[in-house]
Amino acid sequence: MLASGALSPLEGFMARHDYERVVDEMRLGNGLPWALPVCLAVDREPGGDRAALTDAAGTPLAVLDVEQVYEYDKEREAERCFQTTDEAHPGVARLYEQKPLYLAGRVTVFERVEPPFPQLALDPAQTRATFAERGWRRVVGFQTRNPIHRAHEYLTKGALETVDGLLIHPLVGDTKSDDVPAATRVECYEVLVENYYPSDRVLVSAFPAAMRYAGPREAIWHAICRKNYGCSHFIVGRDHAGVGDYYGTYDAQLIFDEFESHELDIEPMFFEHAFYCRACGQMATPKTCPHGGDDHVFLSGTKVRELLAEGKLPPAEFSRPEVAEVLIQSYRS
Repeated sequence: MLASGALSPLEGFMARHDYERVVDEMRLGNGLPWALPVCLAVDREPGGDRAALTDAAGTPLAVLDVEQVYEYDKEREAERCFQTTDEAHPGVARLYEQKPLYLAGRVTVFERVEPPFPQLALDPAQTRATFAERGWRRVVGFQTRNPIHRAHEYLTKGALETVDGLLIHPLVGDTKSDDVPAATRVECYEVLVENYYPSDRVLVSAFPAAMRYAGPREAIWHAICRKNYGCSHFIVGRDHAGVGDYYGTYDAQLIFDEFESHELDIEPMFFEHAFYCRACGQMATPKTCPHGGDDHVFLSGTKVRELLAEGKLPPAEFSRPEVAEVLIQSYRS
């Protein structure tokens, strides 16, 4: 992500002055908004002013010009960035497992890692070029780590009514073990877009980040990254990037108030919790539906995963049949 420009303006792993200010104020040392640390944890100082970065097999991929090595407080970072020090939180658990030092410096990548889904691997320069080719000036980005169920479809199409194009940008890096595998999700995205979206107004591309489950702060971070990919707008729905009960339902929307208007250079589009209303016979939200809760079928990725684990096909109110078929076949196999 550093190599592609997805983390612009970062050109490497954060030095202490950037790290401390991000943790405390959600800003880089120069004052620009940034919500989560991007740091390289190591167990010892390197033996020189340059360090090789390798993959798990030891193959060199990049060089880091060592600027600084510094200690950090894991509990403080957890409390500030995740709003909890509970190691049951997957992002906090990952943080606690890190090495004790952060290694900072500019990174020069000379060997890109082979992407897991080459057909969806587009760098920011490529998505921006695609938007320009298609004449899209206003583009809304949609972040997801789940298959797109009917509630997601409802809000993405609502957003698409107001802009030129939609970037469906699923995260394909590491996620929790009980999340739907990336390969299954990608198949779901492709079959859904093929059957239910206008192909000339939608682009599906992979977002190669790992989930941190940092809720509000991750919503800001996701928005800034999507600005780098060329989006002018970004969808923020219910409990964006949340996990468990660590965050309020709309905390990820409220955190945008901590920045000045247009300061992020990407406009958030906030959506209420969508549901299927039996009385309306369609998807709706509290803003558009007059009926009571008995008529509402609430949809969630968690509920879909529970049904699949039980060998049950999600109902039509939850998922398009083509998507449901992909999911059930994946779970059966």
